[in-house]
Amino acid sequence: MPELLLWGASLLLLIVVMSLAWFVQWRTGQGAWVDTLWTFGVGAAGLLVALWPLGDGDLQFRQGAVAGLIALWSLRLGGHLLERAIKGAPDERYEGLKREWGDRAQPMLFGFLMLQAGAGALLVVSLLVAARNPAPGPTLTDMVGVVIMLAALWGEATADWQLAQFKADPANRGKVCDVGLWSWSRHPNYFFEWLGWCAWPVMAIELGGQWPWGWLALTAPVYIYWLLNHVSGVPPLEAHMRQTRPDAFAAYAARTSRFFPRPPKRPG
Repeated sequence: MPELLLWGASLLLLIVVMSLAWFVQWRTGQGAWVDTLWTFGVGAAGLLVALWPLGDGDLQFRQGAVAGLIALWSLRLGGHLLERAIKGAPDERYEGLKREWGDRAQPMLFGFLMLQAGAGALLVVSLLVAARNPAPGPTLTDMVGVVIMLAALWGEATADWQLAQFKADPANRGKVCDVGLWSWSRHPNYFFEWLGWCAWPVMAIELGGQWPWGWLALTAPVYIYWLLNHVSGVPPLEAHMRQTRPDAFAAYAARTSRFFPRPPKRPG
């Protein structure tokens, strides 16, 4: 199956990218480069599986849409992370792992980054089956998928901008950001990141039964939701806020949804 070989090539690409990420963080001492390079790597792998010619068919609308959207995602998020990496902002997750692993930190971290390469390849499956859906297009579901991703990109960029503006004001030192989208969700950036990955099943699943592989696209939003809510997103960040700003965070958590946006609760 040529699609399987194409996916294998994307996995190899991600292994190379994450090996480079390990080398860069080792030489610079900055773990922030890891997520930056991972994001660009997933974007490149997504372009590969969407646009690489298979057979004699011409480039289809769905292939171009998937390629364009994943490129926008990668450039937007990767650029945001790149700015933080250039500024030398420490990533507490990787610093904590290095402290925990001690003298074995670098070999252990290399293995951890290979797992991240595998995680990226899992996400690329959704891009592959969305782009290669053979149903004639564009369809209404294609348009809905495009709208979902564009809305997610806008929401995540807006949340990041609002947080940056809040932190830039010296009067907010020691406070918890609760303005704009952050008053509706404690993690609006994570919510919109998850929402963006929901676009691919919409474009990939073909209810007529001609493309059963499309159901594999559900793995992306399921995996991202689990990752952000239970592993590397919400739990360590909220633990840090409970430790550094316990009273402010307790009040914020009492009135603000954990993940899915909703109007804040009124006092009392």
